[in-house]
Amino acid sequence: MTAHGMTGVADAGAFLARLVRLDRQVLVRLRSAGERTALWALLPWGVLVTREVAGPGPGDATVSAADLLAVLARGGPELPARRDSDWRWPLPPARSTVVESVAAAELSRLATAAAGTLREVAAGGLAGRSVGQRAVRDALLDHVALVVTPAAAGPVEVSQRLVQASSRMGFLGPADEDGQCVRVCVAGRWVGLSAPYGVAWLQPVKELTVMPIGGHPKG
Repeated sequence: MTAHGMTGVADAGAFLARLVRLDRQVLVRLRSAGERTALWALLPWGVLVTREVAGPGPGDATVSAADLLAVLARGGPELPARRDSDWRWPLPPARSTVVESVAAAELSRLATAAAGTLREVAAGGLAGRSVGQRAVRDALLDHVALVVTPAAAGPVEVSQRLVQASSRMGFLGPADEDGQCVRVCVAGRWVGLSAPYGVAWLQPVKELTVMPIGGHPKG
């Protein structure tokens, strides 16, 4: 029996619980580095999220997030059935560059405003016309919530997909926790939000490259 090898069970459990609330079928990939383990998952709206926890971990393994959460909830040490071949998404490069810092409270405000807009349109339509909730949701997620312009580079666009990922995964921290900052990062073609309790990454669709699965790097 392979052990999951994580000692930061509370942190891992918090990450997994939020994942499973968003998608019961979601996979989680565990990648070890020394005495730390990074948990990775893909949210339903195409954002990769990760949180690092204490413990040497199992090396590199993909399992069901719901199954792993159940193991942790009962205090078990085992790793659920591996599903390594089901992980099909590349990971961002390990090295990234911080281009700006933004107050976590500002990102929380942007996330709340977008959620409020979705509720209003779903209830009353748009300009008096009924609009499908999914169409509104997708339009809001694709909206550029924030643009930062580093001195040495062009503008970096932060979409609502990233903002919502950071908010709904609890990465921004408690709303009443003052002084928390989120770093806007770039790593190759990826844009990320590195928040106090986790990181969300997105590779803009317009820059994605379609590759045959046989030669596709899975990170």
